[in-house]
Amino acid sequence: MKLTIVGCSPAWPNPGGAQSGYLVNGSGNVLLDCGPGVLARLRQREGWPNVDAIVITHFHLDHWGDLVPWVWGAMYLQGLGDNPSQPDLFVPPDGVRQLEAFGERLGFPDMFERVFALHEYVDGQEFEADGHRVTPLRVPHYQLEAYALRVSDGQRTLAYSGDSAPSERLTELARDADLFVCEATLLRGELDHGPPRGHLSLDEALDAFRASGARRLLVTHRPSELPTDPQLELAFDGMELDL
Repeated sequence: MKLTIVGCSPAWPNPGGAQSGYLVNGSGNVLLDCGPGVLARLRQREGWPNVDAIVITHFHLDHWGDLVPWVWGAMYLQGLGDNPSQPDLFVPPDGVRQLEAFGERLGFPDMFERVFALHEYVDGQEFEADGHRVTPLRVPHYQLEAYALRVSDGQRTLAYSGDSAPSERLTELARDADLFVCEATLLRGELDHGPPRGHLSLDEALDAFRASGARRLLVTHRPSELPTDPQLELAFDGMELDL
């Protein structure tokens, strides 16, 4: 299994950065989240993304916003006679209705189903995304329904926090994983905008990692304004890792 960090900025982009997008290459190509800037970065690699499935953790813009230009581009290419692939798109419970509501505001109620094969996942229930086994676990993130993801190709396991406040579910999700990609947006927990809280500090991310027994930690979603211990592995756009 290979992981490419397409984008890793927090809710505001770091200088020159794309927002959340993590490409997992195992038996197929699965994209975890698709924030602003991700589609352009993927197009730098190839003319149109060769992605078999996309999994969205929650509906804050920095984690799903580039699905909108993805739709416009795919529909335009269809009009030119091209036949771009139709990725499976997995969204949280009630996500299909939310996508329809977004489409109505943009003038095309069915825009997402024209381009993607839509599926809703269920908290705690494993599903298959192009040969990868994915387990979503709901995690606390302000008052929005949000999920962390555990992804396995049968040999290696990746855990991805999405956006989460401190939670025992993160420890459960990352238990003995080969790689734990964990957000660390905050300088200190009391600086969060809750209650309820929505993010982790670096110390809290380290606590979750140590409690999980995961083999490797990759810190992500970290603002460039904040310091990070140079001994820690910090995600950057374009980074590639073999699990």
